[in-house]
Amino acid sequence: MDVKQAIEKRRAYRSLDPVEITQELIEDLAKSAHLAPSCFNNQPWRFCFVYDKEMLEKMKTTLSKGNDWAYDASMMIAVFSKKEFDCIIHDREYYLFGCGMAVGLMMLRATELGLVCHPIAGYSPKKVREVLEIPDEMNVITLIMVGKHSDTIKPVLSEKQVQDEKERPVRFELDKFVYHNKYSTTNIHE
Repeated sequence: MDVKQAIEKRRAYRSLDPVEITQELIEDLAKSAHLAPSCFNNQPWRFCFVYDKEMLEKMKTTLSKGNDWAYDASMMIAVFSKKEFDCIIHDREYYLFGCGMAVGLMMLRATELGLVCHPIAGYSPKKVREVLEIPDEMNVITLIMVGKHSDTIKPVLSEKQVQDEKERPVRFELDKFVYHNKYSTTNIHE
């Protein structure tokens, strides 16, 4: 699978089946993420790979309502950092951008390996820090659910989630987010 195929195949599926989590898999995903570019090579990303059954149970308490589907994840990856880990140039903080690029590379590698790597926003950062003993000054940026895409749609999914499992949600037309030479509101749907 080439990069373009991995980009096209990557989906945020919610119907997950178990997958074996090995140290080799964790190292593979981590090595893919750590090759991401970052400001002055500061590498601001931090990952906590959670795969122990007892810890996964504790992590379920951090999830928001509507994320019951995530209970089937074989691994949850907490992505966290703080602005001081990366460049701060005047009012620009780069750490979120760097972490996002690292997560993107990790997700593409997971896709290549036949896995689902689904990042979510529905969690309590405070509870995640408590469960994983992450210091309070850290920003929990996302949680990533890892598993294998199930052939069957799980019954905990909402009607919209079921539809999204069957078909990729509609993506914006390019003119919604692509500008040529300067910003313009004349040809976009804002």
